[in-house]
Amino acid sequence: MSQAKVDRYKEEKKNRAKLIQKEKRQLAAMKAGVSVVAIALVAWVGVSIYNGMQPDESAVEKPNYTVNTSALDDFITDLAAEE
Repeated sequence: MSQAKVDRYKEEKKNRAKLIQKEKRQLAAMKAGVSVVAIALVAWVGVSIYNGMQPDESAVEKPNYTVNTSALDDFITDLAAEE
């Protein structure tokens, strides 16, 4: 081995712990970034599907019920007349 290679090897060996820590930090930052993007994508798709499944309020016809209360009105009127 030449002296230059030996010196490079010694320098690398001396800084190996720092290099490993730097690589670990970079890997953790990359994993966190990918996780945030993946969560945002899943949330966006979920909200889009949820909103797509909701019926449009203007398109839904609400039933209109009418109740004939004339018989009840007659009964109450008769009760009031008897008193």
